[in-house]
Amino acid sequence: MRYFPAMHRVVALIRPPQSSFELACAAQVFGVERPGLPARYAFGVCAERPGPVATLAGYDMLVTDGLDALDGADTVVVPGWLPAGEPPSPEVVRALRRAHSRGARVVSICSGAFALAHAGLLEGRRATTHWALVDEFAERFPRVRVDLDVLYVDHGDVATSAGAGAGLDLCMHLVRRDQGARYAAHVARTMVMPPHREGGQLQYSAPPHPAQIDGSLAPLLEWVAGRLGEAVTVESMAAQAGVSTRTLARRFADQLGTSPGRWLLARRIAAAQELLESSDLPLEAVAHRVGLSSATNLRRRFRNALGTTPGAYRRAFRARPR
Repeated sequence: MRYFPAMHRVVALIRPPQSSFELACAAQVFGVERPGLPARYAFGVCAERPGPVATLAGYDMLVTDGLDALDGADTVVVPGWLPAGEPPSPEVVRALRRAHSRGARVVSICSGAFALAHAGLLEGRRATTHWALVDEFAERFPRVRVDLDVLYVDHGDVATSAGAGAGLDLCMHLVRRDQGARYAAHVARTMVMPPHREGGQLQYSAPPHPAQIDGSLAPLLEWVAGRLGEAVTVESMAAQAGVSTRTLARRFADQLGTSPGRWLLARRIAAAQELLESSDLPLEAVAHRVGLSSATNLRRRFRNALGTTPGAYRRAFRARPR
């Protein structure tokens, strides 16, 4: 595995039988070079026992790096852990703890939360995993506050995601946190996916009834995106879609896993992030352009959503070479 100066090194720890999709979530986000975008990550894969690693897709992967690869990682990803009930070996537990103790960020996708919990990295903390594994997880790890109703949980040093699809959301969230909104949006465009879904959105524990999906939200979302600086409300969104606010709320819950109000606020904050990175506009102007009315409101919403101030965010991401 080759590393380059100033690269953020991401290493995925896999084990047989490995889910190829869950590994691909991390590999696609962190391991692909994209034209027109500076490379900020170096991606590699390791296993406790290097060599052929069986996958759930019916083929074997050849993995050449062992656990010592984790000693050079800035982020360690555990993309699933199957069977979920089988504890990791003492060697794996020590490697995960060692990486975490020296400052590496440790991340799980789906059932990978079981490995992090066995390593003691989730003690007394909130975490999530796939909805079908929540009961087993809670029984095995009573000192972890498992949360069924979120896509991912990020503590900064440790992060967990729900099912495999939510692993993509978590990886994109980490890119956004590391590199800023513009960089993450570019990555998302190359993957033809939304640049950001809030971690607090609901998991889909079962498919919605077909009758509930009675209209695509895409035209409405595009309409709102072009009017963020205006006084768009949930009521005006419902009127534009030609439905009641109750029906609109049901469609958002079914298709996006969140409410219209929460989605609108998240979109305004995302637009503010992009303006803070790409312009020198004063905060008052940024607030008005994204429909947050005032610099005071922008600061409050920004801190609630991102745990930082607009000024600190601008200093962090405007200073980086584009």
